[in-house]
Amino acid sequence: MLIPLREGELFRLIPAVATGPQFSACSGDPRKILQRVLISVIGGVIALLISQTLLFSSQIGPVFLVAGFVFLLYVLWGPIIEAGRRNATLRRYPAAALFEGVVADRFSREVVENRREQADAAGRLELVENRRTWLCLEIEDEDGYLGQIRFPMEKKHQVIRPGMVVRALVLSERRDFSRIGAISDAWLPQLKLWVGEYPYLLRPAFEELCLRRLG
Repeated sequence: MLIPLREGELFRLIPAVATGPQFSACSGDPRKILQRVLISVIGGVIALLISQTLLFSSQIGPVFLVAGFVFLLYVLWGPIIEAGRRNATLRRYPAAALFEGVVADRFSREVVENRREQADAAGRLELVENRRTWLCLEIEDEDGYLGQIRFPMEKKHQVIRPGMVVRALVLSERRDFSRIGAISDAWLPQLKLWVGEYPYLLRPAFEELCLRRLG
């Protein structure tokens, strides 16, 4: 079942500015955080040193001073910018609808999250892959198959079974939703469990909308 959203509801459900969960999701793993810290420190220190050299001898000295502080804050504004960009990919769709259906099928798959080279005991370089198990949920309603939701699998996801009710936001370039462009993270009300690769939705607002429209 698809229930089209009213004007303005999409922007209330998917904010332009990063929420706390979105900031955490975009902060990344420890390796990504370390990369941001290194960029922040190295870029900030270099820019500040240049600004101190040019502060009184050139008009661009203050520019480097500002750039230094911007770099030092990269650890904070980097995830905020990334979250805003991801939110914008769904906010741009002209048509959005509340979806209620069921889990048609579930299956897991191994996903390579990153690759890197490292030396073995003999000093030879070898390719090392970091793999993680992802759970895929195929969802459908009375009109048939709608799409798939994928996310890293955790222990709490083992209770998900085919036939369970699932609710999400569906986005499309077409007002008749004949072609689905994207699906948000999803809510499983029977388990009171949220699933998805990224927390697009303001979850309390979405749950409230479901109560109003679906009962």
